[in-house]
Amino acid sequence: MSISAKDVQALRKATGAGMMDAKKALTEADGDFDAAVQVLREKGLAKAAGRTDRDNSEGIVAVAQDDTGAALVHLKSETDFASKSDDFRRLAQEMADLVLAKGPEAVSELDGDLEKLKLEIKENIDLGPVVRYEATPDSVIDAYIHGGGKAGVLVQGEGLTKEALHEIAMHIAFAKPSFLNREEVPADELEREKSALLDITKSEGKPEAAWPKIVEGRLNSWLGERVLVEQGVFGDKETVATRIGDATITRFVLAQVGV
Repeated sequence: MSISAKDVQALRKATGAGMMDAKKALTEADGDFDAAVQVLREKGLAKAAGRTDRDNSEGIVAVAQDDTGAALVHLKSETDFASKSDDFRRLAQEMADLVLAKGPEAVSELDGDLEKLKLEIKENIDLGPVVRYEATPDSVIDAYIHGGGKAGVLVQGEGLTKEALHEIAMHIAFAKPSFLNREEVPADELEREKSALLDITKSEGKPEAAWPKIVEGRLNSWLGERVLVEQGVFGDKETVATRIGDATITRFVLAQVGV
């Protein structure tokens, strides 16, 4: 049967179980809420439930890539000590390999291993982003790991060499863009920033006739910090858009430990 995100969230709130744990329990219980709670208890996750409100800002990002595409998995933990353990790193990589082979939903096949790791390490371990990019004849994909797994990037583009796209992947890990282009920036977020910049400009006593131009310049700077194609490559003046020329970046994902 179909398990809704609302049902999963309700079970997580009631038990403190992780997302994948809650989803699997509801599936096993055919959607019965009380039965799903019992499933979690029987699996020993009642003890883990008390840990889910603890910060899990550590962890590791793992990637996998072959001719079919690339995958990224962010496995989160409470401590750096836990994330450096062989079992933790092994599970993260197994998840990435499985996602590459079968897609994001396949990560649930390792729920048992995840539950076991939670009980062994006694930390709040959960999943962050789980992503797979599929290769196409017209595109190139790069999977990049930075800082031994502190950050991971998947980026896909058209008209670039593998070397050029790899440079963009490294830039993404460096500059941490939030959006690919201006069209991806939510309109309400853009309007809030414009309003804030206008208030700042007014408070500085600038001539009213100059407000629109000043705000536009400041908004462009704000976008230049957040939009990938407008960022200077590794902080230099040349933008990503200029560097890639007629080529195109079609999508990217950045996963960071601590975010």
